[in-house]
Amino acid sequence: MLFNSFAFAAFLPVAFSLYWLLQGRVRAQNGFLLVASYVFYGWWDWRFLILIAFSSLVDYSVGRGLATVTGVWGRRLLLSTSLTANLGLLGFFKYFNFFAESFADLLSSIGIQASWVTLEIILPVGISFYTFQTLSYTLDVYHGKIEATKHPVAFFAYVSFFPQLVAGPIERARNLLPQFLEPRAFSQELAVDGLRQVLWGLFKKMVVADTCGVVVDDIFINYGEYSSVSLFLGGFFFAVQIYGDFSGYSDVAIGTARLFGFRIMRNFAFPYFSRDIAEFWRRWHISLSSWFRDYLYIPLGGSRAGKWRSLRNIVVIFVVSGFWHGANWTFIAWGALNAAYFIPLFLWGGHRSHLDIVARGRWFPTVRETAQMAVTFCVTVLAWIFFRAQSVPEAVDYIRAMLTSSPITPLRVATDAMVFSILMLAWEWIQREKEHGLELSRFPRWARWVLYAGIILIIIEFSSGQREFIYFQF
Repeated sequence: MLFNSFAFAAFLPVAFSLYWLLQGRVRAQNGFLLVASYVFYGWWDWRFLILIAFSSLVDYSVGRGLATVTGVWGRRLLLSTSLTANLGLLGFFKYFNFFAESFADLLSSIGIQASWVTLEIILPVGISFYTFQTLSYTLDVYHGKIEATKHPVAFFAYVSFFPQLVAGPIERARNLLPQFLEPRAFSQELAVDGLRQVLWGLFKKMVVADTCGVVVDDIFINYGEYSSVSLFLGGFFFAVQIYGDFSGYSDVAIGTARLFGFRIMRNFAFPYFSRDIAEFWRRWHISLSSWFRDYLYIPLGGSRAGKWRSLRNIVVIFVVSGFWHGANWTFIAWGALNAAYFIPLFLWGGHRSHLDIVARGRWFPTVRETAQMAVTFCVTVLAWIFFRAQSVPEAVDYIRAMLTSSPITPLRVATDAMVFSILMLAWEWIQREKEHGLELSRFPRWARWVLYAGIILIIIEFSSGQREFIYFQF
């Protein structure tokens, strides 16, 4: 079920109403959320429910085992069971064909012709997200950071919680799971703020991202026909598209969770106003970046393992992050390129330079801050070209044409995309010290309602062409 679909528009108010009729009955609310989440997820294909139920059952059982087993080898065996089950499912459904085809290509490159069987595997929606979410539980229980839960319904509801099930944020058990065990009372203030964030997320997705997506698809498919300026704009519009699409999903997820009395973590903090690539990664897909930091980078030794091991750890984190995004060499190249951006900052000790909000308390940034943001945005756009391209050679050709081609074909149908891109970025600059774009406590009520009505009308106007969220395929 898509957030930008009529099905979800009907599902949400029904689920909201029935859920709060059960106020004061935590177990009943959890049971209802579990059923509602399975309906939401099974809307695409009911067979996917088998996988998420299996993953939930394995990790709940592992958690119960870790609560009773004290021997080192027994605990390691239990943790290995969780890792094998979850990463095994993820590896098979997402990466089997990639490894099979890559191995066949490797053999062909040395003169050995291999006929390798590939399978018609349907990638289950959201599998990259909920496997990491449930793994955070077993890893935290194993390391003694949280206690294993005794409530299976609450745990299953935590894994499948429908607002953030499909594309995050990837919640930690230590934050979200306790909220399923506590009484939840309806808060009008929380719900109203949630609705505002949902509205802003839908605007970013349905108006900004989808409008940019039409232009981006045309440019990347026909990049050989376009001028350098048009190709630069193609990279710019994709940067806006993927931000509007993914952060828009996160806004809807966080806002929807608030409607049900839950607070889940922020996933984006206006990343395109970053002054270096390290700040960008502290502000982009925060739940994934922090997941890899806590469960991979720090266990590998982090930045305390000596210079060369630290550099190795940085490369591992970025490459694995790229590979997490998809079974294609383009994502690995994208991750490696971001590592190359990050390493000089790390060596110079500048990766922790910008921890505050840019131009806090001021309308405009300084010349230096403007230049820093412009450079960071440009190198980010360059990396996004690898992310969007179908292959690494195509990305290289696109960049070569972007730098060398002469005007051939003018860019078509880009006015709406440019206008909405500028409006979104300008508005988020104004709101950069807030949690989201429609946190408007300082505005008079009449102005807020005029803005809400305008956004709703624009969304309705641009809602005819429904496009899936980009991160559904990850």
